[in-house]
Amino acid sequence: MANKNVQFKLPDQNELKNIKHIIMVMSGKGGVGKSTIAVNLSVALALEGRKVGLMDIDMHGPNVMRMLGGTEKDHPYQVGEKIVPPEVNGVKVISVSQFVPESGKPIVWRGPIKTGTIKQFFNDIEWEELDYMIIDAPPGTGDEPLTVMQMLKKFDGAIIVTTPSEVSKDDVERAINFFKVMDKKVLGLVENMAYFECPNCHTKHYIFGKDGAKSLAEKYKLPILAEIPISEDIRINMDTGKPAAYFGKPEHVAPYVQLAKRVIAEVEKDDKE
Repeated sequence: MANKNVQFKLPDQNELKNIKHIIMVMSGKGGVGKSTIAVNLSVALALEGRKVGLMDIDMHGPNVMRMLGGTEKDHPYQVGEKIVPPEVNGVKVISVSQFVPESGKPIVWRGPIKTGTIKQFFNDIEWEELDYMIIDAPPGTGDEPLTVMQMLKKFDGAIIVTTPSEVSKDDVERAINFFKVMDKKVLGLVENMAYFECPNCHTKHYIFGKDGAKSLAEKYKLPILAEIPISEDIRINMDTGKPAAYFGKPEHVAPYVQLAKRVIAEVEKDDKE
């Protein structure tokens, strides 16, 4: 990673003892809003009083810093042999964009480099004590999510993001089966861009189809954790680094709060006092 001030080493083991729960946000399809869900889930969990870290393992489209509200000043810094991630809007965050600061420059990396970077994100970052680590994965079932699944001994589950469209459902089904092959849990589905509500007449329009997540949920016996509308306001929030879960209108905050509460109810039910 291109940062002269930061030197990584690669330990043989990864303990992650200070992180209670690890969740991956994933989809087999690009363009469904995984990063939007990952960022707003992280912020919503923080607003519920949890200590949260967000790891962006999308090497070729690292967007979480922009969406979370990070600036050029929000860079990791080194303490001894460890790297301390910055906190942005209540969330500790690490992304390759913090180490490759040139705007618009492509990240042309093959699999081994991406795999090594993900290992460094886990092993060389001083995450401190966290209740949740949210991992924002790239589209597909390739090197990045596979590396994470092979590394982690503890993993609470995946949140699979879809839109209602048939094309999205095809790819999302592959993502669900990826976790089945890896013998990992899927916590449930989030249907993003589920509908558009007219601001004038408040009629809901199902632009990308209807009940797409419902059919997948029934087929695989998974819960639908949240249905997020398509909204210009949410888009503006994310483009300007003001996460909708914190800065959005009440009707846009609500589904992200619901998502956070459902995640908490599921993964913390076995926590010991």
